Parts: sequence; C-alpha cells; structure tokens
Amino acid sequence: MNRISSQPGLVSLDDRRRPEPPALVLVAHGSRDPRTLKTVHELLDQVRAQRPDLPVHLGHIELNEPLLPDTLAKLGDAEAVLVPLLLSRGYHVKRDIPEMAAASPARTRVAAPLGPHPLLVDTLHARLVEAGWPTRPDEEMRRESAVVLAAAGSRDPESALDTRRTAKLLAHRLGVPVVPAYASAATPTVDTAIRALTARGRHRIAVASYFTAPGLFARQCAEKAPWMAAAPLGTHPAMADLIIHRYDQVAHPRGAGLRRSAAPPRGATSHELPALAV
Repeated sequence: MNRISSQPGLVSLDDRRRPEPPALVLVAHGSRDPRTLKTVHELLDQVRAQRPDLPVHLGHIELNEPLLPDTLAKLGDAEAVLVPLLLSRGYHVKRDIPEMAAASPARTRVAAPLGPHPLLVDTLHARLVEAGWPTRPDEEMRRESAVVLAAAGSRDPESALDTRRTAKLLAHRLGVPVVPAYASAATPTVDTAIRALTARGRHRIAVASYFTAPGLFARQCAEKAPWMAAAPLGTHPAMADLIIHRYDQVAHPRGAGLRRSAAPPRGATSHELPALAV
C-alpha cells in the first residue's frame, strides 16, 4: 500500500523517503542596530512560510549571533546552500563567506548575492511609491525628477558594477535618471550625486535606500534627501522570493525560473547620466 508521509516535503511511496533538500543558510552581515536583526528574522519567517519543506538557518558574518561558522558546525556534514543577504559582489561574497564555508564540515555551495536582479527593482519602486513617488508621473515631473540610489559602498569594482546595473534597471522602470551613490568606500557620495543632478536641472530628487534593513548608513543617506527618501528594502515580499530564487539557482538549477519581473511602465525610457566627477 502506498503511503504519504505526514512530514512536509517527505512524500514516500512504498515507504521510500524522499531525500531531504539542502539546507538554506541565509548569510547576513550583522549589525549593531536591533532593527536589522528583526528584519532578518522576519525575512526568514517569510522564506519558511513559502517553503516549509526546506531546513532554513541563519548565520552572520560578524556582530550578531549565530555566527556563520557556528551555524555550519551545527549542520555537521549536511548539504547546504549559503545565500548571502548582500546586494552585490565584494569582499564578503568573494572571500569571507567561501572561507568560512571551506572551514566547515558541511557540504556547502554559495549562491550569488541578491543583486542585481529585477525583484530588487520591484522592491525599490514599491518603497519609492510608499514615500510619495507618483505611480503615473506626467512628462513635466519626469523632466524635473531623478533618483539617487544610495548604497553602502565597497572598494571592489565589481560591487560598483552591480550597483550601477541596479541603477540602470531602476531608471528603466521609472523613466528618470538614477545615479548610484555611496555611504562609504566609494564615490560619488550622496551629496555629490545630488549636487550634480541639481546642476542638470533636476529639482525633485528622491533617495532610494539600497540597504537590506534600517541602520546608520541608511539613516545618514535618507537625511540628505532634498525631496523624499524611501525606506530600505526590508521585508517586502519580493525579497523572500529572491532569497528562494538564489537558493533554487544552486540547489535546483533547471527549475529556478521566476515569473515576476520589473517591466518598465508603458512609455518609460532608460536614462543614464555621464559619470559624475569626484
């Protein structure tokens, strides 16, 4: 007689158990701001709700517990996919996470960082609309408006490249110029980007917060906004979708497609500014 296991994801025929899928380990940077940890745990809850079949764990690179090496140690020699809760390539993605993974007994693979990806643009757009960005801007507003995409910053040129790609996708979505700017370690700064846009006749400048959660850098960048400042990416549903997608790209590469996309509104065009002088 065929039997179906009562445990989620463990369907068995003739008492044969389906092997457990690789664990999803969300790798967060860590922060002294308690709101960051709250955001990360809420994202984990969303992922678990969407995929109750997956063992889901958390590990931090620094500052918060559990640290990633401790999480991996508890997995023993189990298989795991590490999904960085990071928005671009950089030292943590290229060095820290792989080195911690290599030092553990777990059988690990590391997924790509979350960005760039159209789902991040979905989230950025939603946060701008929440802050007051019109859903149907007229041509006059398009001529006067622009967005500064405020990111943490990195000395790694590939990190800046990834952020520029996100800015280009967001510009295509909004139909106005979007300039990446940084809170540290890279240029231009948010102040420099705002001045350059103002000099080009853009008098309605919004700051889009390209941070996963509230924190010092997000607050400092938002305070510089001359018009409106959007909230960080946070727990928007697209973020959990993207975390699962990055997991599936590694664990189930043949079935990792996504149905959602950041298609531009009808009539929108892509805008890019020349490189800003620093």
